[in-house]
Amino acid sequence: MIYLDNAATSFPKPENVYVEMDRCMRTYCSNPGRGSHAMSLRSAMAVTETRERIAKLLNIKDYLNICFTKNTTEALNLAILGCLSKGDHVITTCMEHNSVLRPLKTMEKNGVIKLTILSGDDLGVIDPVQVRRSIEKKTKLIVCTLSSNVNGIIMPVKEIGEIARDRGILFLIDGAQGLGCLKIDLTKQYASMIAFPGHKGLMGPQGTGGLYIAPGVALKPLMTGGTGSKSGILYQPDFLPDKYESGTLNTPGIVGLGAGIEFIEKIGEDAIKTKKDLLIKRLYDGLYQNRYIKLYSSKNAAENSGIIAFNIKDIDSSEICEELDSIYGIACRAGLHCAPLAHNHFRTQKTGIVRMSVGYFNTINEIDRAVIAVNKIAYEKSR
Repeated sequence: MIYLDNAATSFPKPENVYVEMDRCMRTYCSNPGRGSHAMSLRSAMAVTETRERIAKLLNIKDYLNICFTKNTTEALNLAILGCLSKGDHVITTCMEHNSVLRPLKTMEKNGVIKLTILSGDDLGVIDPVQVRRSIEKKTKLIVCTLSSNVNGIIMPVKEIGEIARDRGILFLIDGAQGLGCLKIDLTKQYASMIAFPGHKGLMGPQGTGGLYIAPGVALKPLMTGGTGSKSGILYQPDFLPDKYESGTLNTPGIVGLGAGIEFIEKIGEDAIKTKKDLLIKRLYDGLYQNRYIKLYSSKNAAENSGIIAFNIKDIDSSEICEELDSIYGIACRAGLHCAPLAHNHFRTQKTGIVRMSVGYFNTINEIDRAVIAVNKIAYEKSR
């Protein structure tokens, strides 16, 4: 199997992820923060170590500003629902995932917020000038993806963040695509909140994610309950991370996430991006000369987080992906990718898009085999 669906979940994981999760489950996986015995303390220490690694990755001072969730969707909902109130205005983009769009559109439908959705250029890139011009007196939040999960285009989040900071507006980055190879340094750029998954670019397991919450940002919790702290009071603790982490944490998953980030630290984000750029360029160059293939990703790999999006003529993307899987053993993604407004933008609502997304462990040989397969399918479908 040639795995080119890393934008959905990275595979395989670094070997140390498997090793550390297995060690956790077999030797010390107790309930972190819920006891004073050695296993509970070791579990709590492992969770803290992963918080520290994430804080280092984002270059923030206090690891307690990292709150764990089960995925990016939960983190985005916590950020969006937690900060908005009646009458607020929100700015977002047409390239967002439904994890952003659905909570915002629901709040708009219910009359809670006013929503502005910005369109981008041919590749979906948002002009920061559009953001500035869209700000209103009651603008409370700007939400932007780090890079598109449909075509991989990298967004100008640093420039948008500067606008939000200068106007005193909260800025939420959806880091689902790109974190782990695209550097975010919060000493050099502004973000009020960053939602992230553990199972994609950070190379951890599914069921892990989190939300960075900047100092001074107050959110309403999505849920309340046991935290292992302040157990004598009947209300949710008001300090981080406990305020947003009710219930038992996914200790083995968080351990695996920490191991994934440890691997990234050893290899380096720049080296991972360089490897992915090489693969993306080779894939793009192998497809763009075929007149039956329409590409939706940038030809400049530096602008791309690791995705080549394409269609063959007007053929449904699911038909192409099924052939790639069943005949050539290539795993990739078809459909709307939970981003319907991006497909409206590209006019691919009916066909969807074939998405091939590379990872650090893909090889040039795999990319070459994928190029041969896609070109062969394109020519066969065009007879």
